[in-house]
Amino acid sequence: MTARTITGLARPRGRFPHVKVSGDLVFVSGTSSRRPDDSFAGVEVDELGTTNLDVRAQTRAVIENIATILGEVGCTLADVTQVTTFLVSMNDFGGYNEVYAEFFDEAGPARTTVAVHQLPHPHLLIEIQAIARLPRTEETR
Repeated sequence: MTARTITGLARPRGRFPHVKVSGDLVFVSGTSSRRPDDSFAGVEVDELGTTNLDVRAQTRAVIENIATILGEVGCTLADVTQVTTFLVSMNDFGGYNEVYAEFFDEAGPARTTVAVHQLPHPHLLIEIQAIARLPRTEETR
């Protein structure tokens, strides 16, 4: 088993890895739109402090972060078998679903989406965890 924290991504906000590989299974920890500089994709704050949160931009950034994590262990989004999504509000389900469909379709991973009271930062609207399977090589066939 190997657990890794990926250089170039936001460091986890606790003592856990971005990804853990066990046999041919890949477990991606809950991932957000947080950037390495601790800012967030999909968040704009104007000069008066008014905050605009964009679930579409956050969803896209989360899935791209997951793709980066998977790439570090030899997988792609096509190898994802299961996704669990946590939304702060089901009012954001439509925007999330719209962007999700840019990456996955009915042949993609099994999926569960749940609403949660809050996520680790007030600017976060979404967090996704994923399970993937390492691609088969000629040696493993």
